[in-house]
Amino acid sequence: MNETLGQNEMKRELGLLDATLLVAGSMIGSGIFIVTADITRNVGSAGWLIAVWLITGLMTLIAAVSYGELSAMFPKAGGQYVYLKEAYNPLVGFLYGWSFFAVIQTGTIAAVGVAFSKFTAYLWPAVSEDIVLFTLGTISVSPAQVLAIGIIILLTYINTKGVKGGKIIQTSFTLTKLVSLFGLIIFGFIMLKPDIWEANWVNAWSMQKLNVDGTLESYSLVAALGAVAAAMVGSIFSSDAWNNITFIAGEVKNPKRNIGLSLFLGTLIVTLIYVLANLVYMAVLPLQEIATADKDRVAVAASSVIFGNIGTVIIALMIMVSTFGCNNGLILAGARVYHTMANDGLFFKKTASLNKHAVPEFGLWLQCLVASALCLSGRYGDLLDMISFVVVIFYVLTIIGIYILRSKRPGAERPYKAFGYPFLPAIYIVMGICFCTLLIIYKPNFTWPGLIVVLTGVPVFYMWKAFAKKGV
Repeated sequence: MNETLGQNEMKRELGLLDATLLVAGSMIGSGIFIVTADITRNVGSAGWLIAVWLITGLMTLIAAVSYGELSAMFPKAGGQYVYLKEAYNPLVGFLYGWSFFAVIQTGTIAAVGVAFSKFTAYLWPAVSEDIVLFTLGTISVSPAQVLAIGIIILLTYINTKGVKGGKIIQTSFTLTKLVSLFGLIIFGFIMLKPDIWEANWVNAWSMQKLNVDGTLESYSLVAALGAVAAAMVGSIFSSDAWNNITFIAGEVKNPKRNIGLSLFLGTLIVTLIYVLANLVYMAVLPLQEIATADKDRVAVAASSVIFGNIGTVIIALMIMVSTFGCNNGLILAGARVYHTMANDGLFFKKTASLNKHAVPEFGLWLQCLVASALCLSGRYGDLLDMISFVVVIFYVLTIIGIYILRSKRPGAERPYKAFGYPFLPAIYIVMGICFCTLLIIYKPNFTWPGLIVVLTGVPVFYMWKAFAKKGV
């Protein structure tokens, strides 16, 4: 199937810096400012709080350097969808693409858009999520949801005008948020409160549940593993979207080199920032205050201590910049997956076409429509609960695919080989399977809905195949 509209090929506009900033910018949204509260409630100690972030960071880095081999083998648009299709079969690739469209990317875009609105409300209360503008049947629509949809539409429109505009936004906003986060970290350590810091590190490795009333509950060994898995739901969600650069490989200069390198550099930068940010939280706030922060907004509480009354404004501006840039990266990258699926006859035919700016405009607007609907539904939070489980399943399958492709295509060109193969990829596979298994046992509400979404893709796959045969 040829791309019949506009140019036949995407433009390679993104250099190594752009690609690295897309990785980092897509990862850093609102999670790092919020999820630490829930992690603290689950593990109840400073040592295990940092351990959760370090484990997540290690998993992310291993996955990123492993994906470098696949990105060098298949340096074209579609990324993980292509890797799964080539390693397994078109059905497995489609199940990822379907989950990506139904939940993973669109749900994340919706959640990040609403997070932008929530923190805008600090500066402009008229867009609060607590105000009801109007109702649509049983759905109450708030100004926050309307603003979130407006931001998604704006960024989608900008990205329909070519990758260069999206690149400028991504580069400038990501650099701004990185500088801002490093500023928060530096000032946080300057304002370190020794008594709070020392108190937080007493019994640092005592695993326990920290209740909002300040009471502690001990875990059995097995329950402690479940608590770590539950805590990692937030850290994995905060560290996700690092693979978005693989989706736009067709627009990266020298992709065989730059994609793998940008994956490593971007994930390393974000992992360091996340660990340092959590150390800052513990340098100025007691664990109890971290666990009970208002609406889980730990960064707001920490910023108020560091910067005084203006801290709320500072952190609100930081999160607005962070979420705006994050959503730009998500929107830019997502549509490239649907474009590749359509070229395989597994998505709306029109999505295979590029517009005069060499971007998949129809896919961008389709993604915008679904993300906006999720904003209105108010169910984006529920959807995100299952994202961590679903994405780790597909990450594990993709990394297993490295071993499969080494066996199926031993002579294939591999400009870059997975670092630490076969040991490091195997470590990720074991860690990922343990994480998913523990969630199935201890947090089934995070798992079965996600599995249902994935499995609904099976009949949809055969429907698309039937349509393709009929030329629909």
